[in-house]
Amino acid sequence: MVRIRLQRTGAKNEPHYRVVAADSNFPRDGRFIEILGHYHPVYKTGQTVFKEEKVVEWLKKGAQPTNTVKELLKKSGIWSKFTQKKVQDES
Repeated sequence: MVRIRLQRTGAKNEPHYRVVAADSNFPRDGRFIEILGHYHPVYKTGQTVFKEEKVVEWLKKGAQPTNTVKELLKKSGIWSKFTQKKVQDES
């Protein structure tokens, strides 16, 4: 199963994360399929950047976001756009 999750990068006490699509069997900081964005929790502004088209594409393919990534997608508004498109496509 493909998961959309965070991959930690950055130094000690200075975390940076990549939002990646990865197989659920791959290690957290190991292999991944594609980079979908970045998350910098230390910064006040511009802390989350997503490639919206790629994220929606992976969600349509059935990729499951982790709880943390799902919350980040909700804050950025991508999750609501995806669910609205999904409801419209089903109608």
